[in-house]
Formats: sequence, C-alpha cells, structure tokens
Amino acid sequence: MRLTVLGGGGFRVPLVYRALLDDSGDPAGRCTELVLYDTDRGRLDAIGAVLARQAARRAGEGHGGPAPAVRLTTELDDALRGADFVFSAIRVGGLEGRVRDERIPLAEGVLGQETVGAGGVLYGLRTLPVAVRIAERVAAVAPDAWVINFTNPAGMVTEAMGRVFRERGLPDRVIGICDSPVGLCRRAARALGADPDRADYDYVGLNHLGWLRRLTVDGRDLLPGLLGDRAALESFEEGKLFGADWLRALGALPNEYLHYYYFNRETVASVTAAEATRGEFLHRQQARFYAGEAAGGDAAGDPYEAWERTRLEREETYMAESREATGGWQRDSCDLDGGGYDRVALALMRAIARNERTKLILNVPGRGAVPALDADAVVEVPCLVDAGGARPLATGAVAPDQLGLMLTLKAVERSAIGAAESGSRAAALRALALHPLVDSVRVAERILDAAGGFRG
Repeated sequence: MRLTVLGGGGFRVPLVYRALLDDSGDPAGRCTELVLYDTDRGRLDAIGAVLARQAARRAGEGHGGPAPAVRLTTELDDALRGADFVFSAIRVGGLEGRVRDERIPLAEGVLGQETVGAGGVLYGLRTLPVAVRIAERVAAVAPDAWVINFTNPAGMVTEAMGRVFRERGLPDRVIGICDSPVGLCRRAARALGADPDRADYDYVGLNHLGWLRRLTVDGRDLLPGLLGDRAALESFEEGKLFGADWLRALGALPNEYLHYYYFNRETVASVTAAEATRGEFLHRQQARFYAGEAAGGDAAGDPYEAWERTRLEREETYMAESREATGGWQRDSCDLDGGGYDRVALALMRAIARNERTKLILNVPGRGAVPALDADAVVEVPCLVDAGGARPLATGAVAPDQLGLMLTLKAVERSAIGAAESGSRAAALRALALHPLVDSVRVAERILDAAGGFRG
C-alpha cells in the first residue's frame, strides 16, 4: 500500500511514520511505501533524515515489521501516481503566513488564531484555492485514492475538496481528520476510570466546534456522573479550561477550541499580553530545527533526537494562551506524546484497506446526520468506517446553542469557499464579518484590507 503525504516536509510527519512503524496488523494492509511531497526541498530532506533515523532505531530495537520505504519528491503528479491514500497536511504561506493571520486581527482587538475567528478565515481564503487544485490533480492522476485531509481549517478544506470529486461524477473519497475530538473523549473516559477503547462517544459539531454529549460504557451513560464530580471533572484538560461550573451549565463537554468562544475576552487579553503569538513561537522554534538539520543536525548528529526535543517543547506549549487565561496550569504527561491525528489516520486507512469495521469521529458530508444541515455540509461526527469509506451516524436533535453556532460557522465556511471559487471580495468580507468572534463589519473590512485585500 502506498501513502503519499502532501506537506511531507512538515514538522509532524515523523508522527505519521511512527504510527506506520508501530502498525502490527495484517501485512496485506500495511503501508509499504511512503511518498513525501513538498515544495521546499530543504524541509523535505530534513524530515527525510529524521525518518531514516527513526527506521534505524526501530530496526535496532527489533520491533515491528519492515519499515515502509520512503521516497521524497517536489513534483505533485509524481507523488500522486499510484497512491492508495493521500494525506494532505499542507500549510499555504508557511508559518510566516500564520503569524500574519494572528497579528492582523489582534491589531483590531479580536482573536488572532490559526483556525478560529478572523485568523482562521484568512488562512482558509489563502489555502482553499491550493487545496482545490490539489483535489483536481488527485481526481485526474489518482481517482481511486482516498484523500485524508488534515489541512486546516479542516472542515472547510474537506468540504471544498470533496466538491471537486462530486462535480466530476467521482465517488467522494475525501475524509477530514482531527485529533481534538479523540483527545477529549479519551481524557473524559480516563477521568471516569473507564477504558477509552471500550467506551462509546456521542459527539456532534464542526471541526474545532464540537461537543461530547454522552459517554457510554456497557450501555450506561457515564457523563452525568462525571459532570457531578468536580474533582474528576477538573482533573483533565477540558475541565481545567472551562471549569466545572460552566461545564455543568452546558451539560456537555466542549472541544478545547470552544474556549475561544466561551472565554473570548480573557483569551484575547492573554494572547495580546504574551511575548509572542503561537505562530511566532513555532516560526522561531522550527526555523532553529530546520536550520540545524541543514547544518548536519544536533551535536550528536542524531536528527531524530533533535526533532524529539523540539516536538516535546511544542506539545508543552500547546494552547498556552488559553491555559494562561485559566490559571497557567501545565499539560499532563499523557497528553505530551504528540499522538492523536496520526493514530486516527492509521485507524482510518486500516479500516478501509483491510475492511476492518470501526467507529471514528471524522469530518465528512453529513448526509442528514445533523438534521438542520444539508447533505453535503461537512460535519464532525462519529462514523462507521470499512472498505466502503466513512458513513456518518445520525446525531438526533442538537441543542439550540450548539446548533446556532454550527449554522453560523457553516455560513462562514461556505462564504469562504465561495470567495475562493469566485474571487469575490464580497464573499470574503461576508466570511469574516459573519464570524461570531469578529465584532464589526468595519473591523472585518480593515482586516481584509490589511491582509492584502482579496484576490481569489
């Protein structure tokens, strides 16, 4: 099986390779070739060196089967030909673009964040045209491949890429993944003393905008008990972020990104007061890593060790501004291993390639799973996955407060998609101004102008 990673020079690619190395399932369904594509040859070579060292370390430990062969390329069609799965994890504009997406809104006193608020819309407007062109090439060169999208903003990008296949009469094989829902569900189960792998989760929302509504073990919903136990509830990340009182008022556990909505003022103040935005921190950190690899790695000459030290620092500082706004607590060690989206991707590929039926929370067209949204609207819900792909499970009625946010954000996503398709400034402005974290049309206009206007 051949897996192609778009954005193959990205910092988190070794996590995907680690998951492939750990795969001990049916050899007939294992990844035998990993193709890494990137427009930046230097970053591609740096990550290639990390992966080579990973494979050597694993062979020395005597664990697992043969490591997938790794091939590097800067030619998109070459990367796509013969692929069984295409994992899209691109960053259009690099971290320099992310820094601008954060700083421009902050100058107007509104949230600057990679996927949420005005920053997320700016990132989407820049990314969607490139993602659509990639989908067009996949449809032309590898029409039977499954596309696993991790490119942010994942919901709108997944929906835009899926449209390309449907418009050509091809099966919609674009599935979006995110590590946030699985992390929330597993942390909640552990707080209850339950085995996360034995629990069933009722989760509904859009990407970075979802809620865990029930957590069931042996047919019994344990979430009310968790909400009633302050110590257990505040023992894990989401409980610390939101506080027991607010979670009880909601009657559900929100995705961590909802902290930007529920505690917007506090978070904006924390981000504004910080020495650097998240993008600025990562830009400096990763520049050091890639520059070091270009110069031959760390003092010990081990590119994997240099990568691992950088990764751990990255995980320790994840969502630092929200944690600072709620007391400055540190992340638990079990949340620092960096796993999540890589394991979701592997589980998804395994279910499809081996026809191993499983249930995963994914971003897919809802097909009526959320009654208030049309069939093509990409939602983030539990899905049954097998060789036929991912089938969303019906969610039933959605609470009015949750549905209201979902409908508003879906309008934002579709306005951004429309702007990318048509080049319409009006559509781009609508995407920004309709976002609930942008408090004025005039603010939206100034943000759009500061970002260079809109040239679809």
